[in-house]
Amino acid sequence: MTTEYCSPLDITQIEQNFAEINPALTATEAMHEANRCLYCYDAPCIQACPTHIDVPSFIKKIASGNLLGSARVIFDANPIGASCARVCPVEVLCEGACVEKTLLQKPIEIGRLQRYATDYAMGGDKQIFEKGEPNGKSVGIVGSGPAGLSCATYLARLGYDVTVYERRAQAGGLDTYGMAEYKMPQTVSLGEVEHIAAMGVKFMLNTGIVAAGTGDPEVLGDVNRVSFGLLKEWHDAVFLGIGLGDTNKLNIPGEDLDGVIDALHFIEKIKTRDWKNVPLGKTVAVIGAGNTAIDAVTQAKRLGAEKVTLVYRRTEKDASAYDYELELARKDGVEFVWQAAPIGIMGDDKNGHVTGLRCEKTDGSLELFEIKCDMVIKATGQKKMHGFFTNVAGVDVDEKGRVVVNQHMQTSDPKIFAGGDCANGGAEAVDASQMGKLAAQGIHQSLTGNAVRFAGSP
Repeated sequence: MTTEYCSPLDITQIEQNFAEINPALTATEAMHEANRCLYCYDAPCIQACPTHIDVPSFIKKIASGNLLGSARVIFDANPIGASCARVCPVEVLCEGACVEKTLLQKPIEIGRLQRYATDYAMGGDKQIFEKGEPNGKSVGIVGSGPAGLSCATYLARLGYDVTVYERRAQAGGLDTYGMAEYKMPQTVSLGEVEHIAAMGVKFMLNTGIVAAGTGDPEVLGDVNRVSFGLLKEWHDAVFLGIGLGDTNKLNIPGEDLDGVIDALHFIEKIKTRDWKNVPLGKTVAVIGAGNTAIDAVTQAKRLGAEKVTLVYRRTEKDASAYDYELELARKDGVEFVWQAAPIGIMGDDKNGHVTGLRCEKTDGSLELFEIKCDMVIKATGQKKMHGFFTNVAGVDVDEKGRVVVNQHMQTSDPKIFAGGDCANGGAEAVDASQMGKLAAQGIHQSLTGNAVRFAGSP
């Protein structure tokens, strides 16, 4: 991808376009909203949250002015509660289950209240939890996304010596590199990483894990390479939270033309906020209809693309993106082409640059047509890390390429645990956080024989 297009908008306008869509509550707004809560005894919002945060409890603490106590309730059940307050699909989780939504058609703004409490704790640099008394045992965690960070936090609280291995320059996984900037700036995820590091968790960045063996670590370019065999020697247990792999290929002509880019790479460039160096076409076509595709089309439009079109081979009701995400794209002026399968990307013979997307209707008509565009963004899902699990970690995967785990997140190798997208095939950050919590409990029981149950565990 060498396109030199960039946003035609001035920096001030771009910053306005990328302002957070759910801004922070003021103290008055937070108090008013907290006092709307009915503090249900059998609160459906708790069950709707994958980490089962005690929502009425943290809201009641806000109402009483105990913001640190509120943040403690949140982080006790979800170590990445600040990120999830911004990126969780609360409309279909906690807020979607809120009793007030049934009574008044307006649920309590649980997500924004959660942000209010966690921002107070994070902004004041208040350390909610400390590392437990050292127990003499060590755990290595591969991947620093939501699952890895969650597992690391709970293990540190239990007194384990925890080291997180991350192949990228910054920790946080998709929360750092893959969330739409208008939902959450990168600083929030990195702030959570800092708080976890302050608990004594060590982060080995720019460190990739390679096939099993006992050779010494080596440096290749800017990345340290450590064998999986060494990890198993160094640690009493290993947790794998490596997420998913590269974007699926379209396998159509023209896919390698200049002007074709993966959605996650596009979003990652936006996360730098180096606006004038984000590649952008004047007319953009995005292939796919998941939440990542919506993040791509809305951000392309907000950067200043003249026309942005989302193309999907099935109908709108088949789209995996949430309804509120689709509505956001509509409000931004994105156009939709449903039941259209891309069959080729057209290019300029002279410059090798994208000029259009050729599609075939899937409604039975088999009509062929072309969408004129100078940039194509692929948001067609990510590959499973099948090769890593079979060739590097040596653990079982299922027919869909997901690592196989039991209820304790333990793989076919008793010393190795896993969780997050690599185990569930791709879900929300909050789901990954819960799996990291369950894995920490499973690791502790496996290594000590003692059961432990953290807040929000089944």
